[in-house]
Amino acid sequence: MSKYKRVLLKLSGEQLAGKHGFGIDPEVARYFANELKLVRKEGVEVVIIVGGGNMVRGAKLAGKSQIKRVTADQMGMLSGLMNAMALTDIFEAEGLPTRCLSNVFVEQLAESFSFRLAEKHLQNGRILLVAGGTGRPYSTHDTAAVLTALELDCDIVMKTSKVDGVYDKDPEKYPEAKKIEAMSFQRAVEDGSIMIMDKAALGLAMEHKMPILVLDGMTPGNMIKAVTSDKVGTAIS
Repeated sequence: MSKYKRVLLKLSGEQLAGKHGFGIDPEVARYFANELKLVRKEGVEVVIIVGGGNMVRGAKLAGKSQIKRVTADQMGMLSGLMNAMALTDIFEAEGLPTRCLSNVFVEQLAESFSFRLAEKHLQNGRILLVAGGTGRPYSTHDTAAVLTALELDCDIVMKTSKVDGVYDKDPEKYPEAKKIEAMSFQRAVEDGSIMIMDKAALGLAMEHKMPILVLDGMTPGNMIKAVTSDKVGTAIS
């Protein structure tokens, strides 16, 4: 039985690229669809924010080739929108009713986000993808995830990672790195070695007491474990 009524899932664009390293790997999208079917069977409503790092990272692009930071961030928002559009089609093809709402104005591509429309889609049993970040520059998709979770009264933000939680140092570089099973918001915000999530997003979650769970999204069964038990990932609260 699920512990949650409604969850927000933050997916990274890099994960969607899969083995290609760039763009969207349909096999990865289908994998997420099948994992989310199990979550939906538990009666959990699912909101998804997906980043755009598999195409454009605004903060890294800014200043290069005379591209302004505002423009670079807007390009990152559009990358996230393209990912959300692709996931919507693939999820629907896999039998998951899904809708995409956008925080940037692209009426020919997606419905504009509003609280009431988002609620309607969720209450009608659809998975909801919210694209375009916050719609404003100088904020990340992580921040958009926490903001959206607060606005839509989600019970938790679940952030998928390449590893099975938060470590005291980068486990890909340091074999002796130790996993942290649970940690406080205070430590997550203040410890410079904890880089699993944008500090502004963590600070916002701390202010409003929105719990965060960091887990390996590419391990089959982890998502259903996350909504039915505590034995997965790292809890930040």
